Formats: sequence, structure tokens, C-alpha cells
Amino acid sequence: MQHITILGATGSIGVSTLDVLARHPDKYALHALTAHSKVDALAAQCVQFRPRRAVVGSAAAAARLEEILRAHQVPCAISYGEAALCEVAAEADTVMAAIVGAAGLAPTLAAARAGRKILLANKEALVLSGQLFIDLVERHGATLLPIDSEHNAIFQSLPLSYGRSPARAGVAKIVLTASGGPFLKRAVDTLEQVTPDEACKHPNWAMGRKISVDSATMMNKGLEVIEAHWLFGAAAEQIEVVIHPQSVIHSMVSYVDGSVLAQLGNPDMRTPIAHALAFPERIESGVAQLDLTTMAALQFDKPDVKRFPCLALAFAALRAGGTAPALLNAANEVAVDAFLQQRIGFRDIDRVIARVMDDNGHGPASSLDAVLTQDAVARRAAHTIIDGICR
Repeated sequence: MQHITILGATGSIGVSTLDVLARHPDKYALHALTAHSKVDALAAQCVQFRPRRAVVGSAAAAARLEEILRAHQVPCAISYGEAALCEVAAEADTVMAAIVGAAGLAPTLAAARAGRKILLANKEALVLSGQLFIDLVERHGATLLPIDSEHNAIFQSLPLSYGRSPARAGVAKIVLTASGGPFLKRAVDTLEQVTPDEACKHPNWAMGRKISVDSATMMNKGLEVIEAHWLFGAAAEQIEVVIHPQSVIHSMVSYVDGSVLAQLGNPDMRTPIAHALAFPERIESGVAQLDLTTMAALQFDKPDVKRFPCLALAFAALRAGGTAPALLNAANEVAVDAFLQQRIGFRDIDRVIARVMDDNGHGPASSLDAVLTQDAVARRAAHTIIDGICR
């Protein structure tokens, strides 16, 4: 019996994880569920799944959750704040790291220090901390399994003995597929008028609003490029992004002998979640089997950096190294939030990020403090730029 903590239980990944776990009550038990402010949704999950612990973002949210669970006579230890997140991450056998953005960094690192099995859906943890995160995983004997559909597909297409060494495994290139999001065919000169609701209507995947906007700008894919570098030890030149609108092939690995191995499946996050939960075994996920006979032609194309400048910015941050990815990620989080609040336009997102990266130097990512300092610098700079746009 594996005891599971879900960091970010009320988000789309958390909900999908609970769906998979509910299918296998003989294999998994819930240690903790966490959410920042969606108290009612978390309370409903606690009533249904009965975790030992629940963690929220504030004392007020904790008091509200306690009131609801008391009314339903649900026993559950309730706490709040980052320290509590780190506690429940370190206590469980397996941790689903699904908190969006930099907020998920500390508890994910806590799970690594405790030597836990980490199912990584929070790509920002690797984008920000990179080598620091990998070193913690290796030093403490943690297990790191990717949940992003693309990275999970790559993981499935690599030999079990891979060990972050492309040359030793004969890997020539890692190919990340991208749907292209909702604006793949929209005229570039009309993107200035994109609304938040339009940006959040992904053609294939059901996701939260922040990650949906990242998909529309392809910053999501850019962050995945950086994540792939750290997960699989591949240089920027060994990582390629291709547009694949059907989202059937989730990613591929190209080998030196000319072979290309790919993982296919219906676009449903329960597949990579089930794979990582049961690895190296397989369990039923609730996802329908892929029927190849109903598939239309599969399309592939190179991304247009004029349409998707955020992808080029991410590759530039990866090549720059050090704390440059922290600058990129922080500026993006602030800019996307401002866009969702309708304070800036859609195309202002990449402009804000580019200015933050141009105007602020980066250094070595020698410690978590160095990374978090750069994160704070980027956020202040992005807010200043956005305030100027709003005047």
C-alpha cells in the first residue's frame, strides 16, 4: 500500500490523480491533500477520500476547512502554510507535485530530501532549481518520475538504464510535440486582441487558466524544453520542438541508428499519472484505448517563433544557464497573471519577459537562495514594466 500526498489537489492534475487512485483502493491510500484557497473543493475531496491530513494556504482557510469537515464528521488533521506543505511532502511514500508555479518548489524539494517517490507535474521546480533539484534527488535516493505528457512519453521511450546520458544510450535527439494551442492558425497580427477566455480554450487538453495561457504562448513548451534538459541530460541542441495539432503522439526519442520511438495515446493526463503511480508496473487509468483506425492524418510542423516568441525566449534562457531560467519563469508568471486580470494584452506577455531578461543580469544557480533572489528580482522588474504599460 502506497501512501500518497497530492500537492495541488484541486487543480486538474490533482483531480485526475484522485480519479486514478479511486480505481485502485487496494494499492493506494491518501496521506494528505493540499490546496491554497479553494476550500470548498478541498473539503469535498476530504469528505470523499478521507486523507489523514489537509493543508491550505492561510489560517482563515484552515478555520473554514475545519468548520466544514467538522459538520461532516470527517476526521482530518488540518494545517496551513509552506512549512506544513513541506511536512506532508516529506511524510508520504509518493508525492504528486502539482502546485502550479514557483510556489511548488519548496515542498517538492522537501520530498526529494526525504527520499520520496516524486511524480513531477510542477515543471517550474526543475526550471528554477535545475541542478540543485537533481543533486538532491540523487543524494537522498529519491525517485523522480515525470507527469507532463511529453516528458512521460520520453521516459517511456528511453531504456530503463538511461541514467541521464544521451550518448551512452545512443540518443541523438529528444523531440517534444506541441499542439500549437488555440492560435495555431490565427493571423499573427490579430493576436494583440486575444482575450483571456480565448487563450484558455485549449483545443485538446482541459487545464487550469495559467497553464492554458502558457500553452497559447508556447511558454509551456519552452519550460518543458528546460525541464527536459534536466530530466534527461540533453543539451539545448539535442532538444527539438515540433507542432503536432492532434496531440496523439506525446513525444519521441530519435536514436543514432535512425530509429524513432514514440508514445501514443488519447490526450488524457490520467495515462501518465497511472504510469508513474504504478511504475514499473501498469494499472488501469480510466482512459479509452486509442483507436488508430479512426485517426485522421497526423501532422507535424516547425514552430514559428514570430507567432510563439516565448519558445525562443525559453531556449535562450536554457543556453544562458545559471539563474536565467528563474528570470524567465518569474517574469512569465507575473505577466500571465496580469493578462488574466486584463491589465495587459496577450502579446505584452512575451514583451514583458524579454525586457526582464534583457534588463537584469543572471548568475550561477549555486544555491536555492540565489535562485529565489533572482526570482524576486524578476517579479519586481515585471511588475514595474506592467505598471508602465497600464498607465
